[in-house]
Amino acid sequence: QVQLVESGGGLVQAGDSLKISCAASGRTFSGYAMGWFRQAPGKEREFVAAIKWSGSTYYADSAKGRFTISRDNAKNTAYLQMNSLKPEDTAVYYCAAGPTYLSVISSRSYDYWGQGTQVSVST
Repeated sequence: QVQLVESGGGLVQAGDSLKISCAASGRTFSGYAMGWFRQAPGKEREFVAAIKWSGSTYYADSAKGRFTISRDNAKNTAYLQMNSLKPEDTAVYYCAAGPTYLSVISSRSYDYWGQGTQVSVST
């Protein structure tokens, strides 16, 4: 059974940093891209960042310069380091895994999803 489990979310103040993790199990994700998406209350799920197996990274404009995605292939784990957090970053953050040859910014490209971790940023 394939599982993606996010961890590391929480409540922080504006300007703080937070690192969330996504541990994958049940199969190897060799060749897969790992992505982070988020969904705020009343809004659609949106792309945040993705990293291909090759290490190529992609970011939403809102994340560029503040967020860094990384992965440890040996541990089947992806990370999202978030700096200079803003209240508008408040959302449930979801980890996803999908074939690397598809568009990494589209949620439809991903086969596997985690349950999400809440990130809340206060003023």
